Amino acid sequence: MRHLMPLAYVDTIARAGSIRKAAETLAITSTALNRRVLGLEEELGVAIFERLPRGVRLTTAGELLIAHIRGQMSDFEKVQSQIADLAGERRGHVAIACSQALLPYFLPEQIADYRAEHPAVTFSVSLRDRAAAEQALVDLSADIALIFEPVYLRDIQVLVSVPQTLHAVMAPDHPLAGQKKVRIRDCADYPIGLPAAQYGVRHLLDLALKRSSVSLPVSVESDSFEFLRCYPRREKLISFQIPIGLPETGSEGGVMSLPIDDRDMPAGTLYLCQLRGRALPVAAAKFAGQVERVLDERFG
Repeated sequence: MRHLMPLAYVDTIARAGSIRKAAETLAITSTALNRRVLGLEEELGVAIFERLPRGVRLTTAGELLIAHIRGQMSDFEKVQSQIADLAGERRGHVAIACSQALLPYFLPEQIADYRAEHPAVTFSVSLRDRAAAEQALVDLSADIALIFEPVYLRDIQVLVSVPQTLHAVMAPDHPLAGQKKVRIRDCADYPIGLPAAQYGVRHLLDLALKRSSVSLPVSVESDSFEFLRCYPRREKLISFQIPIGLPETGSEGGVMSLPIDDRDMPAGTLYLCQLRGRALPVAAAKFAGQVERVLDERFG
């Protein structure tokens, strides 16, 4: 990896948006890092970064270079994984971009199961909304993405897609808690907690409300599903989540959930994706295969 270090420096600066911040991450001085960048710019004969009062940003040439750098680093990780396979030892790194619903239960379970068999494999998990998760695949900052209701699906290869029926989250003593399913019009009689507009759950709700005459009294809005899942313990408020973001027992931490009647809202779709045409590093491909099987068994 040493021969890729100068390229990794450029990638770190691009992500940080600042030579100083990148130097802190890399544990070198900003002066030394700047010299390396200047040397590379001199070698290329063009500026990679535009210097700004409070940081740097990529020039057009820098955008071309960073795409090449990330491709090179991805290819090298793939070769490392293949060499490790030849030696009989699974190594590598898996970078995941995902919707919030995957964070509390599903991904911790899946990563722990995989690392129990392959402890040398490391993971990074990044929370991304629908559009940002797709972009993470395109710019190679993620190997795979788990996205609920993606925006575009351009340049994306879908490995598996599974339905996710929206659930209403409430306290066990809520007046609606005794029902098997919940109608949206019933929810309108109580305070409502909604996720921010960029999330798939909100997208489904907004579509359903446009098709009906129901108006929900929104009392709380948040970009944190963990907050929205916990808040109904405090008052007779209803929030919303998909099954993969809920405990398998159906209740936990003083809240429970009930599915929304499909007459009001059809199920949304959760996608496991990778960049189209990309050959994933071995560890990422194996983990994606595991996740694909589990999703299909549980929800397919």
